[in-house]
Amino acid sequence: MEWTREIDGYCERLDPGYWAEPINAVTNAAFLIAAFIMWRRVRGQGLPLAMVLVVILAAIGVGSYLFHTHAQVWAAMADVVPILLFILVYFYGVNRDFLELNRGPALVLTAMFVPYAVGTAPLFGLVPGLGGSSVYAPVPLLILIFAAGLRSRAPETARGMAIGAGILVLSITLRALDGPLCEVSLMGTHFLWHILNAIMLGWMIEVYRRHMRPHGRAVAI
Repeated sequence: MEWTREIDGYCERLDPGYWAEPINAVTNAAFLIAAFIMWRRVRGQGLPLAMVLVVILAAIGVGSYLFHTHAQVWAAMADVVPILLFILVYFYGVNRDFLELNRGPALVLTAMFVPYAVGTAPLFGLVPGLGGSSVYAPVPLLILIFAAGLRSRAPETARGMAIGAGILVLSITLRALDGPLCEVSLMGTHFLWHILNAIMLGWMIEVYRRHMRPHGRAVAI
């Protein structure tokens, strides 16, 4: 793999320079702000998995910043790996703490996300205009599936997850519009993907916190 190969995938980038995407780079601060807010909300509550999610949320901001400044293959990996890790850890929490599965079955079901995403992303790729953003589309669908399954046993949690899925759908839509709207706005719309994703991921941690705290539950990872 050519780790230093340059990547030009966004409207704002017009050259390979470090500050070629200033708006896309700076808006990654939204992830750090969301992580700080959620760190203050979950600290001392006996929720180690929530704290892990907060750390990963901050790492998403750092990784995305590196990608939108260096714009090379290695930086792209620093961008996407924390996102995947957040998804897997969160769905593990959903399986274990929302669906109340034992650790083993929760891990197995979480691992199934990979073949699920690989199998469904090409189908979303058939949606006109979605393009490369199709790789993220399986996530809000799965969140909605979990929300539907939780409607009876945990309606507030289900509602919170549905709200998160809605924010993510809007975020993915704006990500997909970055290229088509480039002639209208030279800064594109990718920076809105950052802001909305930061809100969404912080909100999803809050949904987890609210689900766990009413019962005073403290669960080890």
